[in-house]
Amino acid sequence: MTDLPASNDDLTAKARIRNAALELFAAHGASAVSLRAVAAHAGVTVGLVQHHFTTKDGLRSAVEEQIVEYHARAIAAVPDEGPPAEVAAARDASVREMLAQHPAVVDYLRRSFLDPSGSELLIRLTELGRSEVVRLRAAHLASTDRPESDQVIGLMVRQMGTLFLQPLVDAMWEHLREPGAPSEAKPVLSVTTEPGRRTTPSV
Repeated sequence: MTDLPASNDDLTAKARIRNAALELFAAHGASAVSLRAVAAHAGVTVGLVQHHFTTKDGLRSAVEEQIVEYHARAIAAVPDEGPPAEVAAARDASVREMLAQHPAVVDYLRRSFLDPSGSELLIRLTELGRSEVVRLRAAHLASTDRPESDQVIGLMVRQMGTLFLQPLVDAMWEHLREPGAPSEAKPVLSVTTEPGRRTTPSV
């Protein structure tokens, strides 16, 4: 998978500001974080933050663009080679690996999806998923028997569903696990969707 920045040592000031905003927005919510707090966390002046992003909305938009880019890189890291089911599974795994490497992205996604006010991140990621499904269908690497919308939603749920349900599984497991039970005994979470029932409209 394409490497993503792991530290701030070699990043530009603009990238450091964006990364600092991601960390703070993920931890506290964008509405609770000021530009001055982001500047202090990034080690720059608030004027430099405003120079690069103008407003907090501009900074938030840049953070969300970077999150979408992370997802796009993770998907693109898996070539279109092999059976379609294996390619899909490998891309889901690549997205999970990216999220595991960037816990702040996971926390931001949870906050954004549960309280999406002022955020277009879900729409941006859905459009990324749609473009991938359209491309795979055109290349005969995805079924065209199902509606495109079903496939896009199924893709998103597979890749994002665990963000919300895994903490629930973890908490219940820690409460219920028997003494000495190995971690490997924890139930494995699998999130999927089923096609909706489609009716022919009456004339």
